[in-house]
Amino acid sequence: MILSPLAQRLVVAANMEPRRNGRAVDLLLLHYTGMARADAACAYLCSPDSGVSCHYLVDEDGTITQMVGEEMRAWHAGVSSWQGETDTNSRSIGIEIHNPGHWLDYRDFPEAQMEAVIALCLDILSRHAIPPEQVLAHSDVAPGRKIDPGERFGWARLHAHGIGHWVTPEAPDATPLTEGELRTYQRLLARYGYGIAETGACDEATLKVTDAFRRHFQPDQTGCPPDRAALRNAERLVAALTP
Repeated sequence: MILSPLAQRLVVAANMEPRRNGRAVDLLLLHYTGMARADAACAYLCSPDSGVSCHYLVDEDGTITQMVGEEMRAWHAGVSSWQGETDTNSRSIGIEIHNPGHWLDYRDFPEAQMEAVIALCLDILSRHAIPPEQVLAHSDVAPGRKIDPGERFGWARLHAHGIGHWVTPEAPDATPLTEGELRTYQRLLARYGYGIAETGACDEATLKVTDAFRRHFQPDQTGCPPDRAALRNAERLVAALTP
């Protein structure tokens, strides 16, 4: 069992299995628990009846609990896709970060918790070939179904420590996109990895992906439809991809 030296506790989850088809880990997925208490989240994530699990849980005080060995497939992503692949669980390591979430008491992630998340991410990245642009939010791989860890999570701070992909967000510009610009925007997000088709229409799928994209990369502009600022941010992100 591949364990992190940073884990203070080991509580073995029931729901795990070998990674399918020998798939190597190339994605790190960050979630929030969306529950009132971390101990309840831990119990739920380890229960055989829950149908879910994760590799790590980080409490608000910075305590790291490991539940699944990194070599195993945990059940944390659910129905999801990235870069056209739908078996996200076989290619990823999942970290649950305790926060009550948007439907309870969504709040800033405490300093001790963020420090622990940063240290854990760096530790995981030292063992796996995960490119920066594949350190992702649950919402990135399941837009419209999931919104965690949400706009309060410190993606810019992680990037400052060498974790993940980031560019300084564009200033707000609510200029609507033409059909041609919208097609370019959809094509760029698909190139980045999002599950989006190039339709030239501001359809439901595009709105869901845009919401996920903004929660990660434009957290001060959530709730806005595709606009000139979103297009410019997408252009800069794709231009900065790992060669």
